[in-house]
Amino acid sequence: MNEKMNAPLGSAFPKERVRYAMLSFFLAQGLCFSSWASRIPDVKDIFEVNYAFYWGLVLFLIPVGKFVAIPLAGYLVSKLESRIMAQASVLGYALALFAIGTAHNIYLLGVYLFCFGVFWNLCDISLNTQGIGIERLYGRTIMASFHGGWSLAACLGALIGFIMIVSGVTPFWHFTLIALLIGVTVLVSRKYLQEDVAVESPEEEKEAEKKEAPALLSFIRKPEMLLIQLGIVGLFALVVESAMFDWSGLYFESVLQVPKSLQIGFLVFMVMMTVGRFLTNSAYSVLGKQKVLQLAGFFIFAGFFISAMLGGMFESMMVKVIVNSLGFMLVGLGISCMVPTIYSLVGAKSKTPVGIALTILSSISFIGSLIAPLLIGAISQAFNMKYAYIVVGLLGLCILLMTTFCKAFKNN
Repeated sequence: MNEKMNAPLGSAFPKERVRYAMLSFFLAQGLCFSSWASRIPDVKDIFEVNYAFYWGLVLFLIPVGKFVAIPLAGYLVSKLESRIMAQASVLGYALALFAIGTAHNIYLLGVYLFCFGVFWNLCDISLNTQGIGIERLYGRTIMASFHGGWSLAACLGALIGFIMIVSGVTPFWHFTLIALLIGVTVLVSRKYLQEDVAVESPEEEKEAEKKEAPALLSFIRKPEMLLIQLGIVGLFALVVESAMFDWSGLYFESVLQVPKSLQIGFLVFMVMMTVGRFLTNSAYSVLGKQKVLQLAGFFIFAGFFISAMLGGMFESMMVKVIVNSLGFMLVGLGISCMVPTIYSLVGAKSKTPVGIALTILSSISFIGSLIAPLLIGAISQAFNMKYAYIVVGLLGLCILLMTTFCKAFKNN
């Protein structure tokens, strides 16, 4: 068993090549995601959806697809191995993006967005499973480089999206180009992916599952208070992410009413989110995790306040863009560290077994992804998207208060 664990995961390729191949899959996923997010206002305009709540219902199908894929992902990865699922899920993700560009009615768009959500989660599980295997090959932690690559690709995708918008390229041709690029990436890199290495025999795995099932039920029935507190903060963070990923472009278009050449909200948000991801570890060493989360909550609150309360006060279009971009940058910097820090605190402080703890945390947090499109859509429909952003900004204040007074965040 030890020889199998120490072997290069059944690969005859140098480990650096294996690592860069896996990085290319993370890059492909980030590029695919931000290509969609950057064109949300254009897709909405194509279908002439004038009701914000109706559009929120359409966007709601993405997290529904992700939710449906949760049990499916674990089953498929265990049965087919992450090497196969990584290829299938990234290609499926790209095909779903292409299909979104071909949709000719709102119902087909809804179906394709649901599929987009399904493949999104399949990518998350299969790529991270491959990443863990490659970490074993290296004998040290390298997962951060994969997630950093995702963020860089998402930044690049936002920039490409902005260029496509300014150039007048339709979402169909934009998504087609990205899907082809991802297809070529998968074909080039697929042979370097690794077979999953079992750390236990099948008999040992079955025995472990029998022991874990009662423990899982016990922890779910009475979850650790620390996990509930972390999960609630994670829920707030996912609402903020959804507000920016799905609605930031629409905010510049409908609230600020700036021309397409100045609709840079999503782009500047992604740039600062990426910068923040790379600064997080340094911030831990200087400030500690609690103060980092407190600052994050303050930045989120301040960013939304600047955009919603101050951004529309100026007559000059350029000043409006600058002020709102500053607000979006603060939100990006604040949200960048939220999820990594919460997961880090689970590993450092939770007394619940890690796998069960992450399941509980993810289940609570994921509610944020489900309610965000409906919440923002409903408030925008009843009042104005500006007020929806004020409500989301108040969640930053809630994060600040919870990370200040809740035991889960102290002494880190």
